[in-house]
Amino acid sequence: MGKKIGIDLGTANTLIYMGGKGIIMRAPSVVAIEKQTSKVVAVGLEAKKMIGKTPGTITAYRPLKDGVIADFDVTSMMIHQFLEHIDAGGFFNRPSVIVCIPFGCTEVEKRAVEDATLEAGVKSVSLIEEPIAAAIGSGLRVSGARGSMIVDVGGGTTEVAVISLGGIVVSNSLRVAGDELDEAIVQYIRDKYSVLIGEGSAELLKKRIGSVHPSINRGALKVYGRSLRSGLGAEIEVSSAAIREALSGKIEQIIDTIKKTLEQTPPELSADIYDLGIMLTGGGALLGGLATIITERTGIRVTVAKHPLEAVCLGIGRVIESSGAIGGALRSRSR
Repeated sequence: MGKKIGIDLGTANTLIYMGGKGIIMRAPSVVAIEKQTSKVVAVGLEAKKMIGKTPGTITAYRPLKDGVIADFDVTSMMIHQFLEHIDAGGFFNRPSVIVCIPFGCTEVEKRAVEDATLEAGVKSVSLIEEPIAAAIGSGLRVSGARGSMIVDVGGGTTEVAVISLGGIVVSNSLRVAGDELDEAIVQYIRDKYSVLIGEGSAELLKKRIGSVHPSINRGALKVYGRSLRSGLGAEIEVSSAAIREALSGKIEQIIDTIKKTLEQTPPELSADIYDLGIMLTGGGALLGGLATIITERTGIRVTVAKHPLEAVCLGIGRVIESSGAIGGALRSRSR
């Protein structure tokens, strides 16, 4: 009997859940390709370390952008490599897979995920919406009549949804999340210090000293880049306050999306949300002060999920374990 596997195919990271074993793999969604042969040189963490450092013959990049597939062939190769790495099964014992997709994906985008996963050699693929998976993985009771609100700040998208009776009542997806926050830091340092830093350095600043609320000061950090004035290497010290200023515009967009979703929510469910609060998941949930600033701006208590980075994958896993087969997904396709 084939294995049952859940894949949180994220813009920044891919997590894989195997039935009966739990989360067995976490890796960056990055692939290094040899240009002439189109051969995969590396995937995951090894490939991520190559970004910005490869020779002209090799390209290291992310095949997903804003939560959807930007390069079909490379995404399929990446999934295939990940499944091989976890020994998911051979030709006669191919796994059945659930893959998570952002809410509001177009039919073309859904089809691309299905095709890329089937091309990787699985028996069947089912799709589940990201807000539902995140809510289940965060411990929310999505099947009841009470309304729950989930805010999932991932790598490529921020998903805001109100869930009741096992379905999404209201949802808004914003293509502003971890990657956009990194880009905002790169642009801010370029404008303020006339120094160009890489995406890796921006991500490090965000994780180490990132803060979006004045009450949280996480110190300062030195980073290296290239001076735009001299063209030579430069070292600068960046403060937590500077990162807060750099991210302010993007955070404002996320808060506006939350407010918009609250405004669209039916009154009865609004009462439930004010009572139960908002659940915050995704890598962005770890950003210093994000929960605090959302609470201040909306007047609703915000709780950070126990395992925010893993919430979506854990949700897919619970669907697998509870049904004994792949169920609760949007739709399924087999070879």
